[in-house]
Amino acid sequence: MTEPGAATHPTGDPRRRRPPSTEEIVITRSIAVVTGASRGAGKGIALALGKAGATVYVTGRTRAAEESPYGGSVFETAEMIDEAGGHGVPVVVDHADDGSVEGLFQQIADEQGRLDILVNNAAKLNGITGPMGFWEKPLEAADLISVGLRSHYVAAYYAAPLLLANGRGMIVATGHYGAVSYYQGPAYGAQKAGADKMAADMAHELRPYGVASVSIWMGGLDTERARAYLDTLPAEQRPSTPRESPEFTGRVISALYAREDLMDFSGRTMIGAELGARLGVTDIDGTTPLSQRYRMGGPPEPHASLL
Repeated sequence: MTEPGAATHPTGDPRRRRPPSTEEIVITRSIAVVTGASRGAGKGIALALGKAGATVYVTGRTRAAEESPYGGSVFETAEMIDEAGGHGVPVVVDHADDGSVEGLFQQIADEQGRLDILVNNAAKLNGITGPMGFWEKPLEAADLISVGLRSHYVAAYYAAPLLLANGRGMIVATGHYGAVSYYQGPAYGAQKAGADKMAADMAHELRPYGVASVSIWMGGLDTERARAYLDTLPAEQRPSTPRESPEFTGRVISALYAREDLMDFSGRTMIGAELGARLGVTDIDGTTPLSQRYRMGGPPEPHASLL
């Protein structure tokens, strides 16, 4: 069976309602959490959800831009969401601290009484880059398995009761082709592959309650960290293909959540570029990001027991 988000899925399938254009997608009154949203992918996803009308709880450790060499903070992201027409709620959370995460969801329970979307994006990326072997990198590179995999589980653990209370909801893991191909080393690959399987297993247990769980692979992103790294490379080594904006995945998430057939996608790992094409979503510049399936691989078909 072909997955709903795959490029080979017929876009003219008469059984599906016509997907809304990016401009038509609204998730007004939805309550969302985006973890690790001070900068990078999380910031873009949070901003896109805010533009679609959601109230977005923005989490991360950074209180002020000067705390990171890449800038950004939870307060800055929340302010940008407000300016974009949504409502941003900054919450300083250390996703290595289970108590801090529990406090986040208790705050949402007190203030909102419900939750619609959880985007698990928080990740500790220190020490993972570079061409050397894993034994030559700082041991802290393994922290990605804690804040990046375990932290996904903990956030979902505390979010689940709020999602189940609605009878409809969605958990999204931000994934990458590194789950099946070599990219940045074994810690990165283990985190991405683990997050995909965790999303699928969560979907199996959440299905009776109408809550979807998916993993969405992002392509090369135009983030602050990526730009800083590319600036260190000789011009001839810099990629010539356009990079996805961090907002693109947020647009895809908004479009997916707005669908009546959301649960048909639950349990699957999908390439964001392919899912975006399926849902009629473009990037902020109007372009359609390209799938890297044939260069870096694609997600495996889930076993029937997971669907």
